Amino acid sequence: MSTLSQRYFADENAPYSLLEAKPFFETLSPKEKKYAHFMSRAAFEGTRILIDQTNPNALPIYDLILNVFTDKQGNMIETEALCKASEVSTEAFEQFLQYSAQFLGNQSNYKSFGDEKFIPRLSSQDFEKIVHASGSDKAIALFEQSKNEIFSVEPVAGNLLGFPQEGHVSGYYSSNVTNDDIKLVQAFLEKERVDPLNTRLFKDKQGHFKLVIAAAEEEFEEKVYALDNGSKITLSFTDFQQPLKKVAQAIHDAIPYAANETQKNMLESYYTTFRNGSMPAFVDSQRYWLQDLSPRVETNIGFIETYRDPQGVRAEWEGFVAMVNEEQTRKFNRLVDNAPLFVSRLPWTAEFERETLNRPDFTSLEVLSFATGGIPAGINIPNLTELTQIYGSKNVSLGNVISAKAPNEKFPFIRQEDLKLYKDYRNPSFEVQVGTHELGHGTGKLFSEDENGKLNFDIESVVNPVTKEKIKTWYKPGQNFNSKFKSIASSYEECRAECIALSLSPYEDILKIFNYEGQEAEDILYIMYLNMARAGLTALEFYNPDAKKWGQAHMQARYAIMNVMLEAGQDFLEFKPCTVDGKESLEIYLDRSKIRSVGAPAVSKFLTKLQIYKATADEVNGTQLYMDATNVPEKWNSTRNIVISSKQPRKVFVQANTILNQHDDQIQLREYEPSATGMIQSFASKKVENGQSHHSRDQVSALAIGLSGLSTLALGDTFPEFSKNISQSQTDFTEIALSFLKRSDGRLTSDAST
Repeated sequence: MSTLSQRYFADENAPYSLLEAKPFFETLSPKEKKYAHFMSRAAFEGTRILIDQTNPNALPIYDLILNVFTDKQGNMIETEALCKASEVSTEAFEQFLQYSAQFLGNQSNYKSFGDEKFIPRLSSQDFEKIVHASGSDKAIALFEQSKNEIFSVEPVAGNLLGFPQEGHVSGYYSSNVTNDDIKLVQAFLEKERVDPLNTRLFKDKQGHFKLVIAAAEEEFEEKVYALDNGSKITLSFTDFQQPLKKVAQAIHDAIPYAANETQKNMLESYYTTFRNGSMPAFVDSQRYWLQDLSPRVETNIGFIETYRDPQGVRAEWEGFVAMVNEEQTRKFNRLVDNAPLFVSRLPWTAEFERETLNRPDFTSLEVLSFATGGIPAGINIPNLTELTQIYGSKNVSLGNVISAKAPNEKFPFIRQEDLKLYKDYRNPSFEVQVGTHELGHGTGKLFSEDENGKLNFDIESVVNPVTKEKIKTWYKPGQNFNSKFKSIASSYEECRAECIALSLSPYEDILKIFNYEGQEAEDILYIMYLNMARAGLTALEFYNPDAKKWGQAHMQARYAIMNVMLEAGQDFLEFKPCTVDGKESLEIYLDRSKIRSVGAPAVSKFLTKLQIYKATADEVNGTQLYMDATNVPEKWNSTRNIVISSKQPRKVFVQANTILNQHDDQIQLREYEPSATGMIQSFASKKVENGQSHHSRDQVSALAIGLSGLSTLALGDTFPEFSKNISQSQTDFTEIALSFLKRSDGRLTSDAST
């Protein structure tokens, strides 16, 4: 393959980790298990939505993978038998497994962490051989349909997610929608009070628009409006109808197992919003969710995060189900108990904080199911300021995600003298960081004006601490943080929360909440800052210098903070050149004695500006601040090259499935091995289909795969290689088979007699 193609190869040895949930799942009552099962089902029924939102050309690849690896009943076939039947090398087949598993893990052929395309390492010819060996007519047709999408890396701009006008890929907009079109429609939506969270935007050849709203049923009629430029826009409640019907049904099935009336109301609101596309119903679901404090089974579902919409206003599908880790939650509850004290330490005056700091719900969860392209370590939701400014938010730390370890994990750029301490305290320090980070998301007031012209602040007395002048900008009716700060909003807010974590964590009483005192507390703090510096450095992997575009919100945020720490001076943070295994590398030198005197004050000063610009809807100065902080100058190209050459593959989480046993009406948990095959089997068992019947296999291929699998199971030997395209030059298949059976006859008799 070309050098360009190699740049986009899927990871060669991706580390797979089992998302361990069984010990916590087994503590649930039968009723709670039913609730968890149906809500997990609802989350995963949205898989096809998520894939289509990311890349409109990726669903055939998803269907192709499942059709290759499953029989006509939808059950997983023997991968060893498929490998043998395909006649490709073991290496090529492993590369096929890796691509398939990584596609399923990312829910796309674009990385969930980086938004960059990846392609198989094996050749198109070997890929095709494996597809044909599966004997699935549907898989063969799907390969022909998606072959170019799987392997193409040109034009290069198409290898990134982003605005279509810039040549990038997006499932939220048709390819002919321009940036000006998006702004035009956004202004219309704000005027008409239409929330774009669950929408996509398409344009026809005549220049007219269609805003499709996700809904299982067309309960609301289409409406046509005239836009300011003379074009028309049609609002249609017809997007993702088939998967949302299944989502709604699963939620309906969960209602009898709700733990209380609040949960029941939440589920009924979910059912309504996914059935008819009503955003007010979704807001209701989140209000009830906030009121359902400390449930045994926690779940949230819907169009939640806006990271991957280049405009930052449309959200992708996700849903999770998790069980409470009560021991860890007690730590977070102590953090919550002292939240007013800790928030008062943030570097802004009371006028810029919410009048009432609602007691946030902070829980440590063990994930059972998470339908998403990339599982986070923590969550702070809902992302609805109309609710969070009044009711607060829920903060969630995902314990089994944080604690998951990959085999043979390496940590480039950490000095040898820091390595043991880093390995020992990386996860514990990250737990503290996640806790204070998620707490930070729930802080800060937004200055706004309601529809009656009333301001929620005193315009005469409040002074902007950055400009030393009166407040001049605020959120107008129909506007919110995402609509004002657009594409940088998600990363900007992640940066603000990370800065809050670094600003609060030096306080000894916060570290004590997590049971760290004395020297151990100091080590935790040091590793937290060291880890942030390393994250900022490795973030360069997610920056594309050609497009001058960041591909991951959190990593862009961490790069900004790394820059702040570098610019703090006084030798607080330095990157020094070194050699590792004969290659150029870098070592991070961070002076732990200056964290409280140099590092934390610099971060707090930057945090103040982030908060003030956000609070006052000052997207002009806020955008300038953030773009300056995340600018990657050309002199950093050599550093980026070192980072790229040292990059490590990201962990891939293999999730269990819940199974409803039809015989005893009980829920069972089925786990899978942490491997590429285990990942594929996990998704095959979910049986998230497009409503069409399963594929058929031609009889010869089905026989070959079946015999090969049977022989391995019964005889401990593999059936001979087989091609359905038998020619005169090939050895006769029948003779090979007979010879094989004669060789195995003794073992077969011996096994039968025991």
